Amino acid sequence: MREAGVLTPSQVSGYIKSWMERDRLLSGVLVRGELSNYKMYPSGHHYFTLKDQEGALRCVMFRGDAVSLRFRPQNGMQVTAAGRVTVFPRDGQYQLYCTRLIPEGAGDLHAAFEQLKDKLYREGLFDPARKKPLPRYPGRIALVTSPAGAAVRDMLRILGARFPAARVYILPVRVQGEGAAEEIAAAIRWANWKNAADLIIAGRGGGSMEDLWAFNEECVARAIFDSEIPVVSAVGHEPDVTIADFTADLRAATPSNAAELAVPDQNELRAWLAGAEIRMSQGLRRTLTQRRRELARLKNSRPLSQPESFFRDKRLQLDFLGQRMAQGLSQTLNAQKQRRTRLAASLDALSPLKVLGRGYAIARKEDGRVIASVRDAAPGELFALRLSDGELPCRVEEGFHEKGGNML
Repeated sequence: MREAGVLTPSQVSGYIKSWMERDRLLSGVLVRGELSNYKMYPSGHHYFTLKDQEGALRCVMFRGDAVSLRFRPQNGMQVTAAGRVTVFPRDGQYQLYCTRLIPEGAGDLHAAFEQLKDKLYREGLFDPARKKPLPRYPGRIALVTSPAGAAVRDMLRILGARFPAARVYILPVRVQGEGAAEEIAAAIRWANWKNAADLIIAGRGGGSMEDLWAFNEECVARAIFDSEIPVVSAVGHEPDVTIADFTADLRAATPSNAAELAVPDQNELRAWLAGAEIRMSQGLRRTLTQRRRELARLKNSRPLSQPESFFRDKRLQLDFLGQRMAQGLSQTLNAQKQRRTRLAASLDALSPLKVLGRGYAIARKEDGRVIASVRDAAPGELFALRLSDGELPCRVEEGFHEKGGNML
């Protein structure tokens, strides 16, 4: 049995807990401090400590409240936490059961905006080099927006007035509230999958930052970045800036401005075409005038007005060229004759007959072979001796004996 006046630890914690929960100040308190030891567990619960220069307070934010966070809490961040202070009976320590975190100096939406903006910038989703040019004359335009808003009516009116040749398709989505961002991203991806348009305009009319928040979600930013079809962001009014504006290929100040930027003005096109037609007509007239002048000049030219003189001139030119060719051939033949004479003189100087004229002779056997050595002739062999004025038949009477070099 429990002794009178003696409490168990759980009873003490329970008493303190009930006392603290009855306290109106502790049941709805705002605590400002610096985040420390921030951890998010697989269960979805967030545990952290709020501290200042003199103290610290343990805090917990359960999953149901944590899912509403628009930014990512980080250690060292100054925040204001809303919740109630109570005791956790199991360990007897008091802590703040946090239901909302507000970054110091800005709202949670603004903090989430800046965090996502910095993240996507570092990943290169805002790189100007990745921006795609808009088609000059889009034949199909997809409007990713609410079918019931004033923005879609303004865009349809302006697109129809400026460029009625374009076919406009409305991809209806919710533009605010839970699930709106996912619908917008899905519509952009569907348009790419089906190749349903040459240009996409994604946007809505004006509103608060909370109303425009769907266009600040990461899934929408990535769908725009991944789109093969150029995307124009048309969200809110001119001062409103969203993450979609940074990732889109072109940012329009308003939905109406997006419609103006997306297509050319038919009146300006008609004026340009009319001007082009005038310029073409003037160009054709100038060309025809030049051709007529050229034709008149040719008609009065000497070859057409006096064709016989043309042929006479050509005949004279032909005679002149023939004379020049004959002179050239004569000079070439004379040069060749002189060259032939020089070569003949050189050959004549080297002729064997010239050598024979100086008293030399050539001995040939009956078969015509030249007797170049005494060893080529045998005693009694007939041969011919070629002289300058004819041949003399001869016969070898004696042979030559090598020993002593005497005739035998």
